[in-house]
Amino acid sequence: MSTTTKDQVSDRTAARRAALASLVGSTVEWYDYFIFGTASALVFGELFFPNASPLAGTLAAFASFGVGFLARPLGGIVFGVLGDRIGRKSMLVATLLIMGISTTLIGLLPTAAHVGILAPVLLVLLRLAQGFGVGGEWGGAALIAVEHAPDHKRGRYGSVAQMGVGLGVVLSSAAFAAIQFLTTDEQFKAWGWRIPFVVGFVLVFVGFWIRRGLTESPEFQRLKESGEAANSPLAETLTHNRAGVWSALGMRISENVFGYVVLTFSIAYVVENNLATAENITGGIALAGLFGCLTYYLAAWASDRVGRRPVYLAGGTFAVLYAYPFFWLLDTESVPLTILALGLGWGVASGVQFGVQPAYFPELFGANVRYTGMSIGYQVGSVLGGGFAPFIATALLAVGGGSPRWVIAYLIGCGLLSLFTAYLARDPYRDSLRMNAPNTTDGVRTPQLN
Repeated sequence: MSTTTKDQVSDRTAARRAALASLVGSTVEWYDYFIFGTASALVFGELFFPNASPLAGTLAAFASFGVGFLARPLGGIVFGVLGDRIGRKSMLVATLLIMGISTTLIGLLPTAAHVGILAPVLLVLLRLAQGFGVGGEWGGAALIAVEHAPDHKRGRYGSVAQMGVGLGVVLSSAAFAAIQFLTTDEQFKAWGWRIPFVVGFVLVFVGFWIRRGLTESPEFQRLKESGEAANSPLAETLTHNRAGVWSALGMRISENVFGYVVLTFSIAYVVENNLATAENITGGIALAGLFGCLTYYLAAWASDRVGRRPVYLAGGTFAVLYAYPFFWLLDTESVPLTILALGLGWGVASGVQFGVQPAYFPELFGANVRYTGMSIGYQVGSVLGGGFAPFIATALLAVGGGSPRWVIAYLIGCGLLSLFTAYLARDPYRDSLRMNAPNTTDGVRTPQLN
């Protein structure tokens, strides 16, 4: 008969607290990040770029949205290096404060009608600050959950960090849907859009309070006690862990492109083509975010049992096959089918791959460079993938004369790239993440003929 020791109980308690801190903090940070995308689709073009045509204004707003992604690799590098040298916990607190302050200031910005060209300049600068903060957040949130987890449950614990992203989508979409319902169009454009940004600062205090009581990752503690922390995590990553970085980067692209086409581009596509109201589409995205929380966990659970790569390949294949049906469902002008399109797009086409990443990406790196390596791959993939996806999709829609055929081709091309990368990547889901485990620097496998 097995017995449970006090140490085992303590480890389980610490793991659950780490998962909770990862969930709540990620929810707050991604709420802050996603409300910018919703506002870009609904009002930023008109308020901050008023002299442009409707199409040019939308493109400019989406470009300012994408600018935040340019700062994400820098944030990933800075906080990744500090996280590998100082610790995971302190980086989570720092990124939360950066996001909260920059988001609140966006809600207080004067528009172009009041300060002219200074308005879009300030908007872009604050978006860069958001990108810098969120660039370091994901790696820390994923690691604090995964490195506390039992080896055979890393996928499930890691998926909690992704649920925070899904709940951030829910809260951001629900906030805008509620404000739109309670205000007239004129009130919404005058001051209503500001409320979700200002409320974000209140949520930051909740996340800060929870993350303050978090214990440091046991893997990082062992690393510090042994004196084996990397002197230069960035140099070590780029010298000996390039394959892992390339694997994470390539696998990130398809999921991120599809996710932001659903989250941001689809709002403008549906509203501007009178396929559904803004309230319906933002409400549908909120429901899609909830569905995504379920699929993240199920995909991660499956990856704990059969491996990361098979689940990742299944999700990527669905993304490729779903690119055309996604737009077909949106074009039906049916609210239930639009909600179905968003749910499958966010929850399955993007979500299955997304749910596996918090466990898969750390497994490609040794403990001494794990925060740095996974953050670089993840965040550079975000720039090449989702960062300018709404901008690219809007431009491709214009090239197609309003037909989404080139957007569909774009989604399929990105999907095939990620599928190829996932096929070549290692699948070390049975390996230990312990500090003294073999360093998984060989992030790519050689295809074998059966």
